[in-house]
Amino acid sequence: MKRRGSEGALQMTLDRTRDHLPASNSSLVFSAEVTVVYQNGLPVISVSLPSRRERCQFTLKPLSDCVGVFLQQLQAEDRGIDRVAIYSMDGARVASSTGIDILLLDDFKLVINDTTHLVRPPRREILPNEEAERLNDVKFLVQQLYTTLRIEEHQLGKERELIQRLEDLNSQLRPLEKVREELSKKAERRTTWVLWGGMAYMATQFGILARLTWWEYSWDIMEPVTYFITYGTAMAMYAYFVLTRQEYVYPDARDRQYLLFFHKGVKRTRFDVEKYNKLKDDIAEVELDLKRLRDPLQLQLPIQQLSETKN
Repeated sequence: MKRRGSEGALQMTLDRTRDHLPASNSSLVFSAEVTVVYQNGLPVISVSLPSRRERCQFTLKPLSDCVGVFLQQLQAEDRGIDRVAIYSMDGARVASSTGIDILLLDDFKLVINDTTHLVRPPRREILPNEEAERLNDVKFLVQQLYTTLRIEEHQLGKERELIQRLEDLNSQLRPLEKVREELSKKAERRTTWVLWGGMAYMATQFGILARLTWWEYSWDIMEPVTYFITYGTAMAMYAYFVLTRQEYVYPDARDRQYLLFFHKGVKRTRFDVEKYNKLKDDIAEVELDLKRLRDPLQLQLPIQQLSETKN
């Protein structure tokens, strides 16, 4: 009976011990293979790496680093680490986003592959409310500085990306621009001929009417003729409005004639107007993005630099 009682007590002790282990295949190490000390106000975690069998120190920043950063440093230092995680004393896994300052408040377990290390950070005094608020302000400033640096890095990367895209678009636009310039010159030249042709027609008409009025016939005979010519010109202007839904204004009429000649050349050479317009729109959009990205307010420059930039 005594033997059975001792065996039952031993079995209960083994069960209680097994309940506190994080995994059946892992071993819990209570030695000093993982230690935490503070140097110059920063926590330094010393870990015995499994592959090299040597200790390595990891200096962490409690205000900006998190558990995920520490775990990444461990795996980067020793490629033989397949699995690494941190658990609380009650067996709950600690999230990677947990700050180092929060982690070091209590004891925790560091699991490297199949080995579990019990880590006991040195106890630190609890800060008074004023110092805690001051520390929170420092954390906020550090986070704001980190965000600003990341924004500048993102802006530089985005600027390089936009510049590269702008160069690619310009390289695609260059041959189309050359063809467009040739078509534009031809259309401009033909439009100029039409304008001078209209001027020559009006001068010829003036000369013929003057000859008939003062040399061949009299004003009494030519007056009805000039009236009908004037009325016919007014009818022609009204017909232009009916066809184009635009008032006959010389600059608008000239631009319309230029576009007619230009699009005739486009059809003849099979110039891709849609592709050209799309490239121009994309280039304008990229240039606008670059302008907004380089804006002093986006760069978060101080007031002095803002005024200098405007000047």
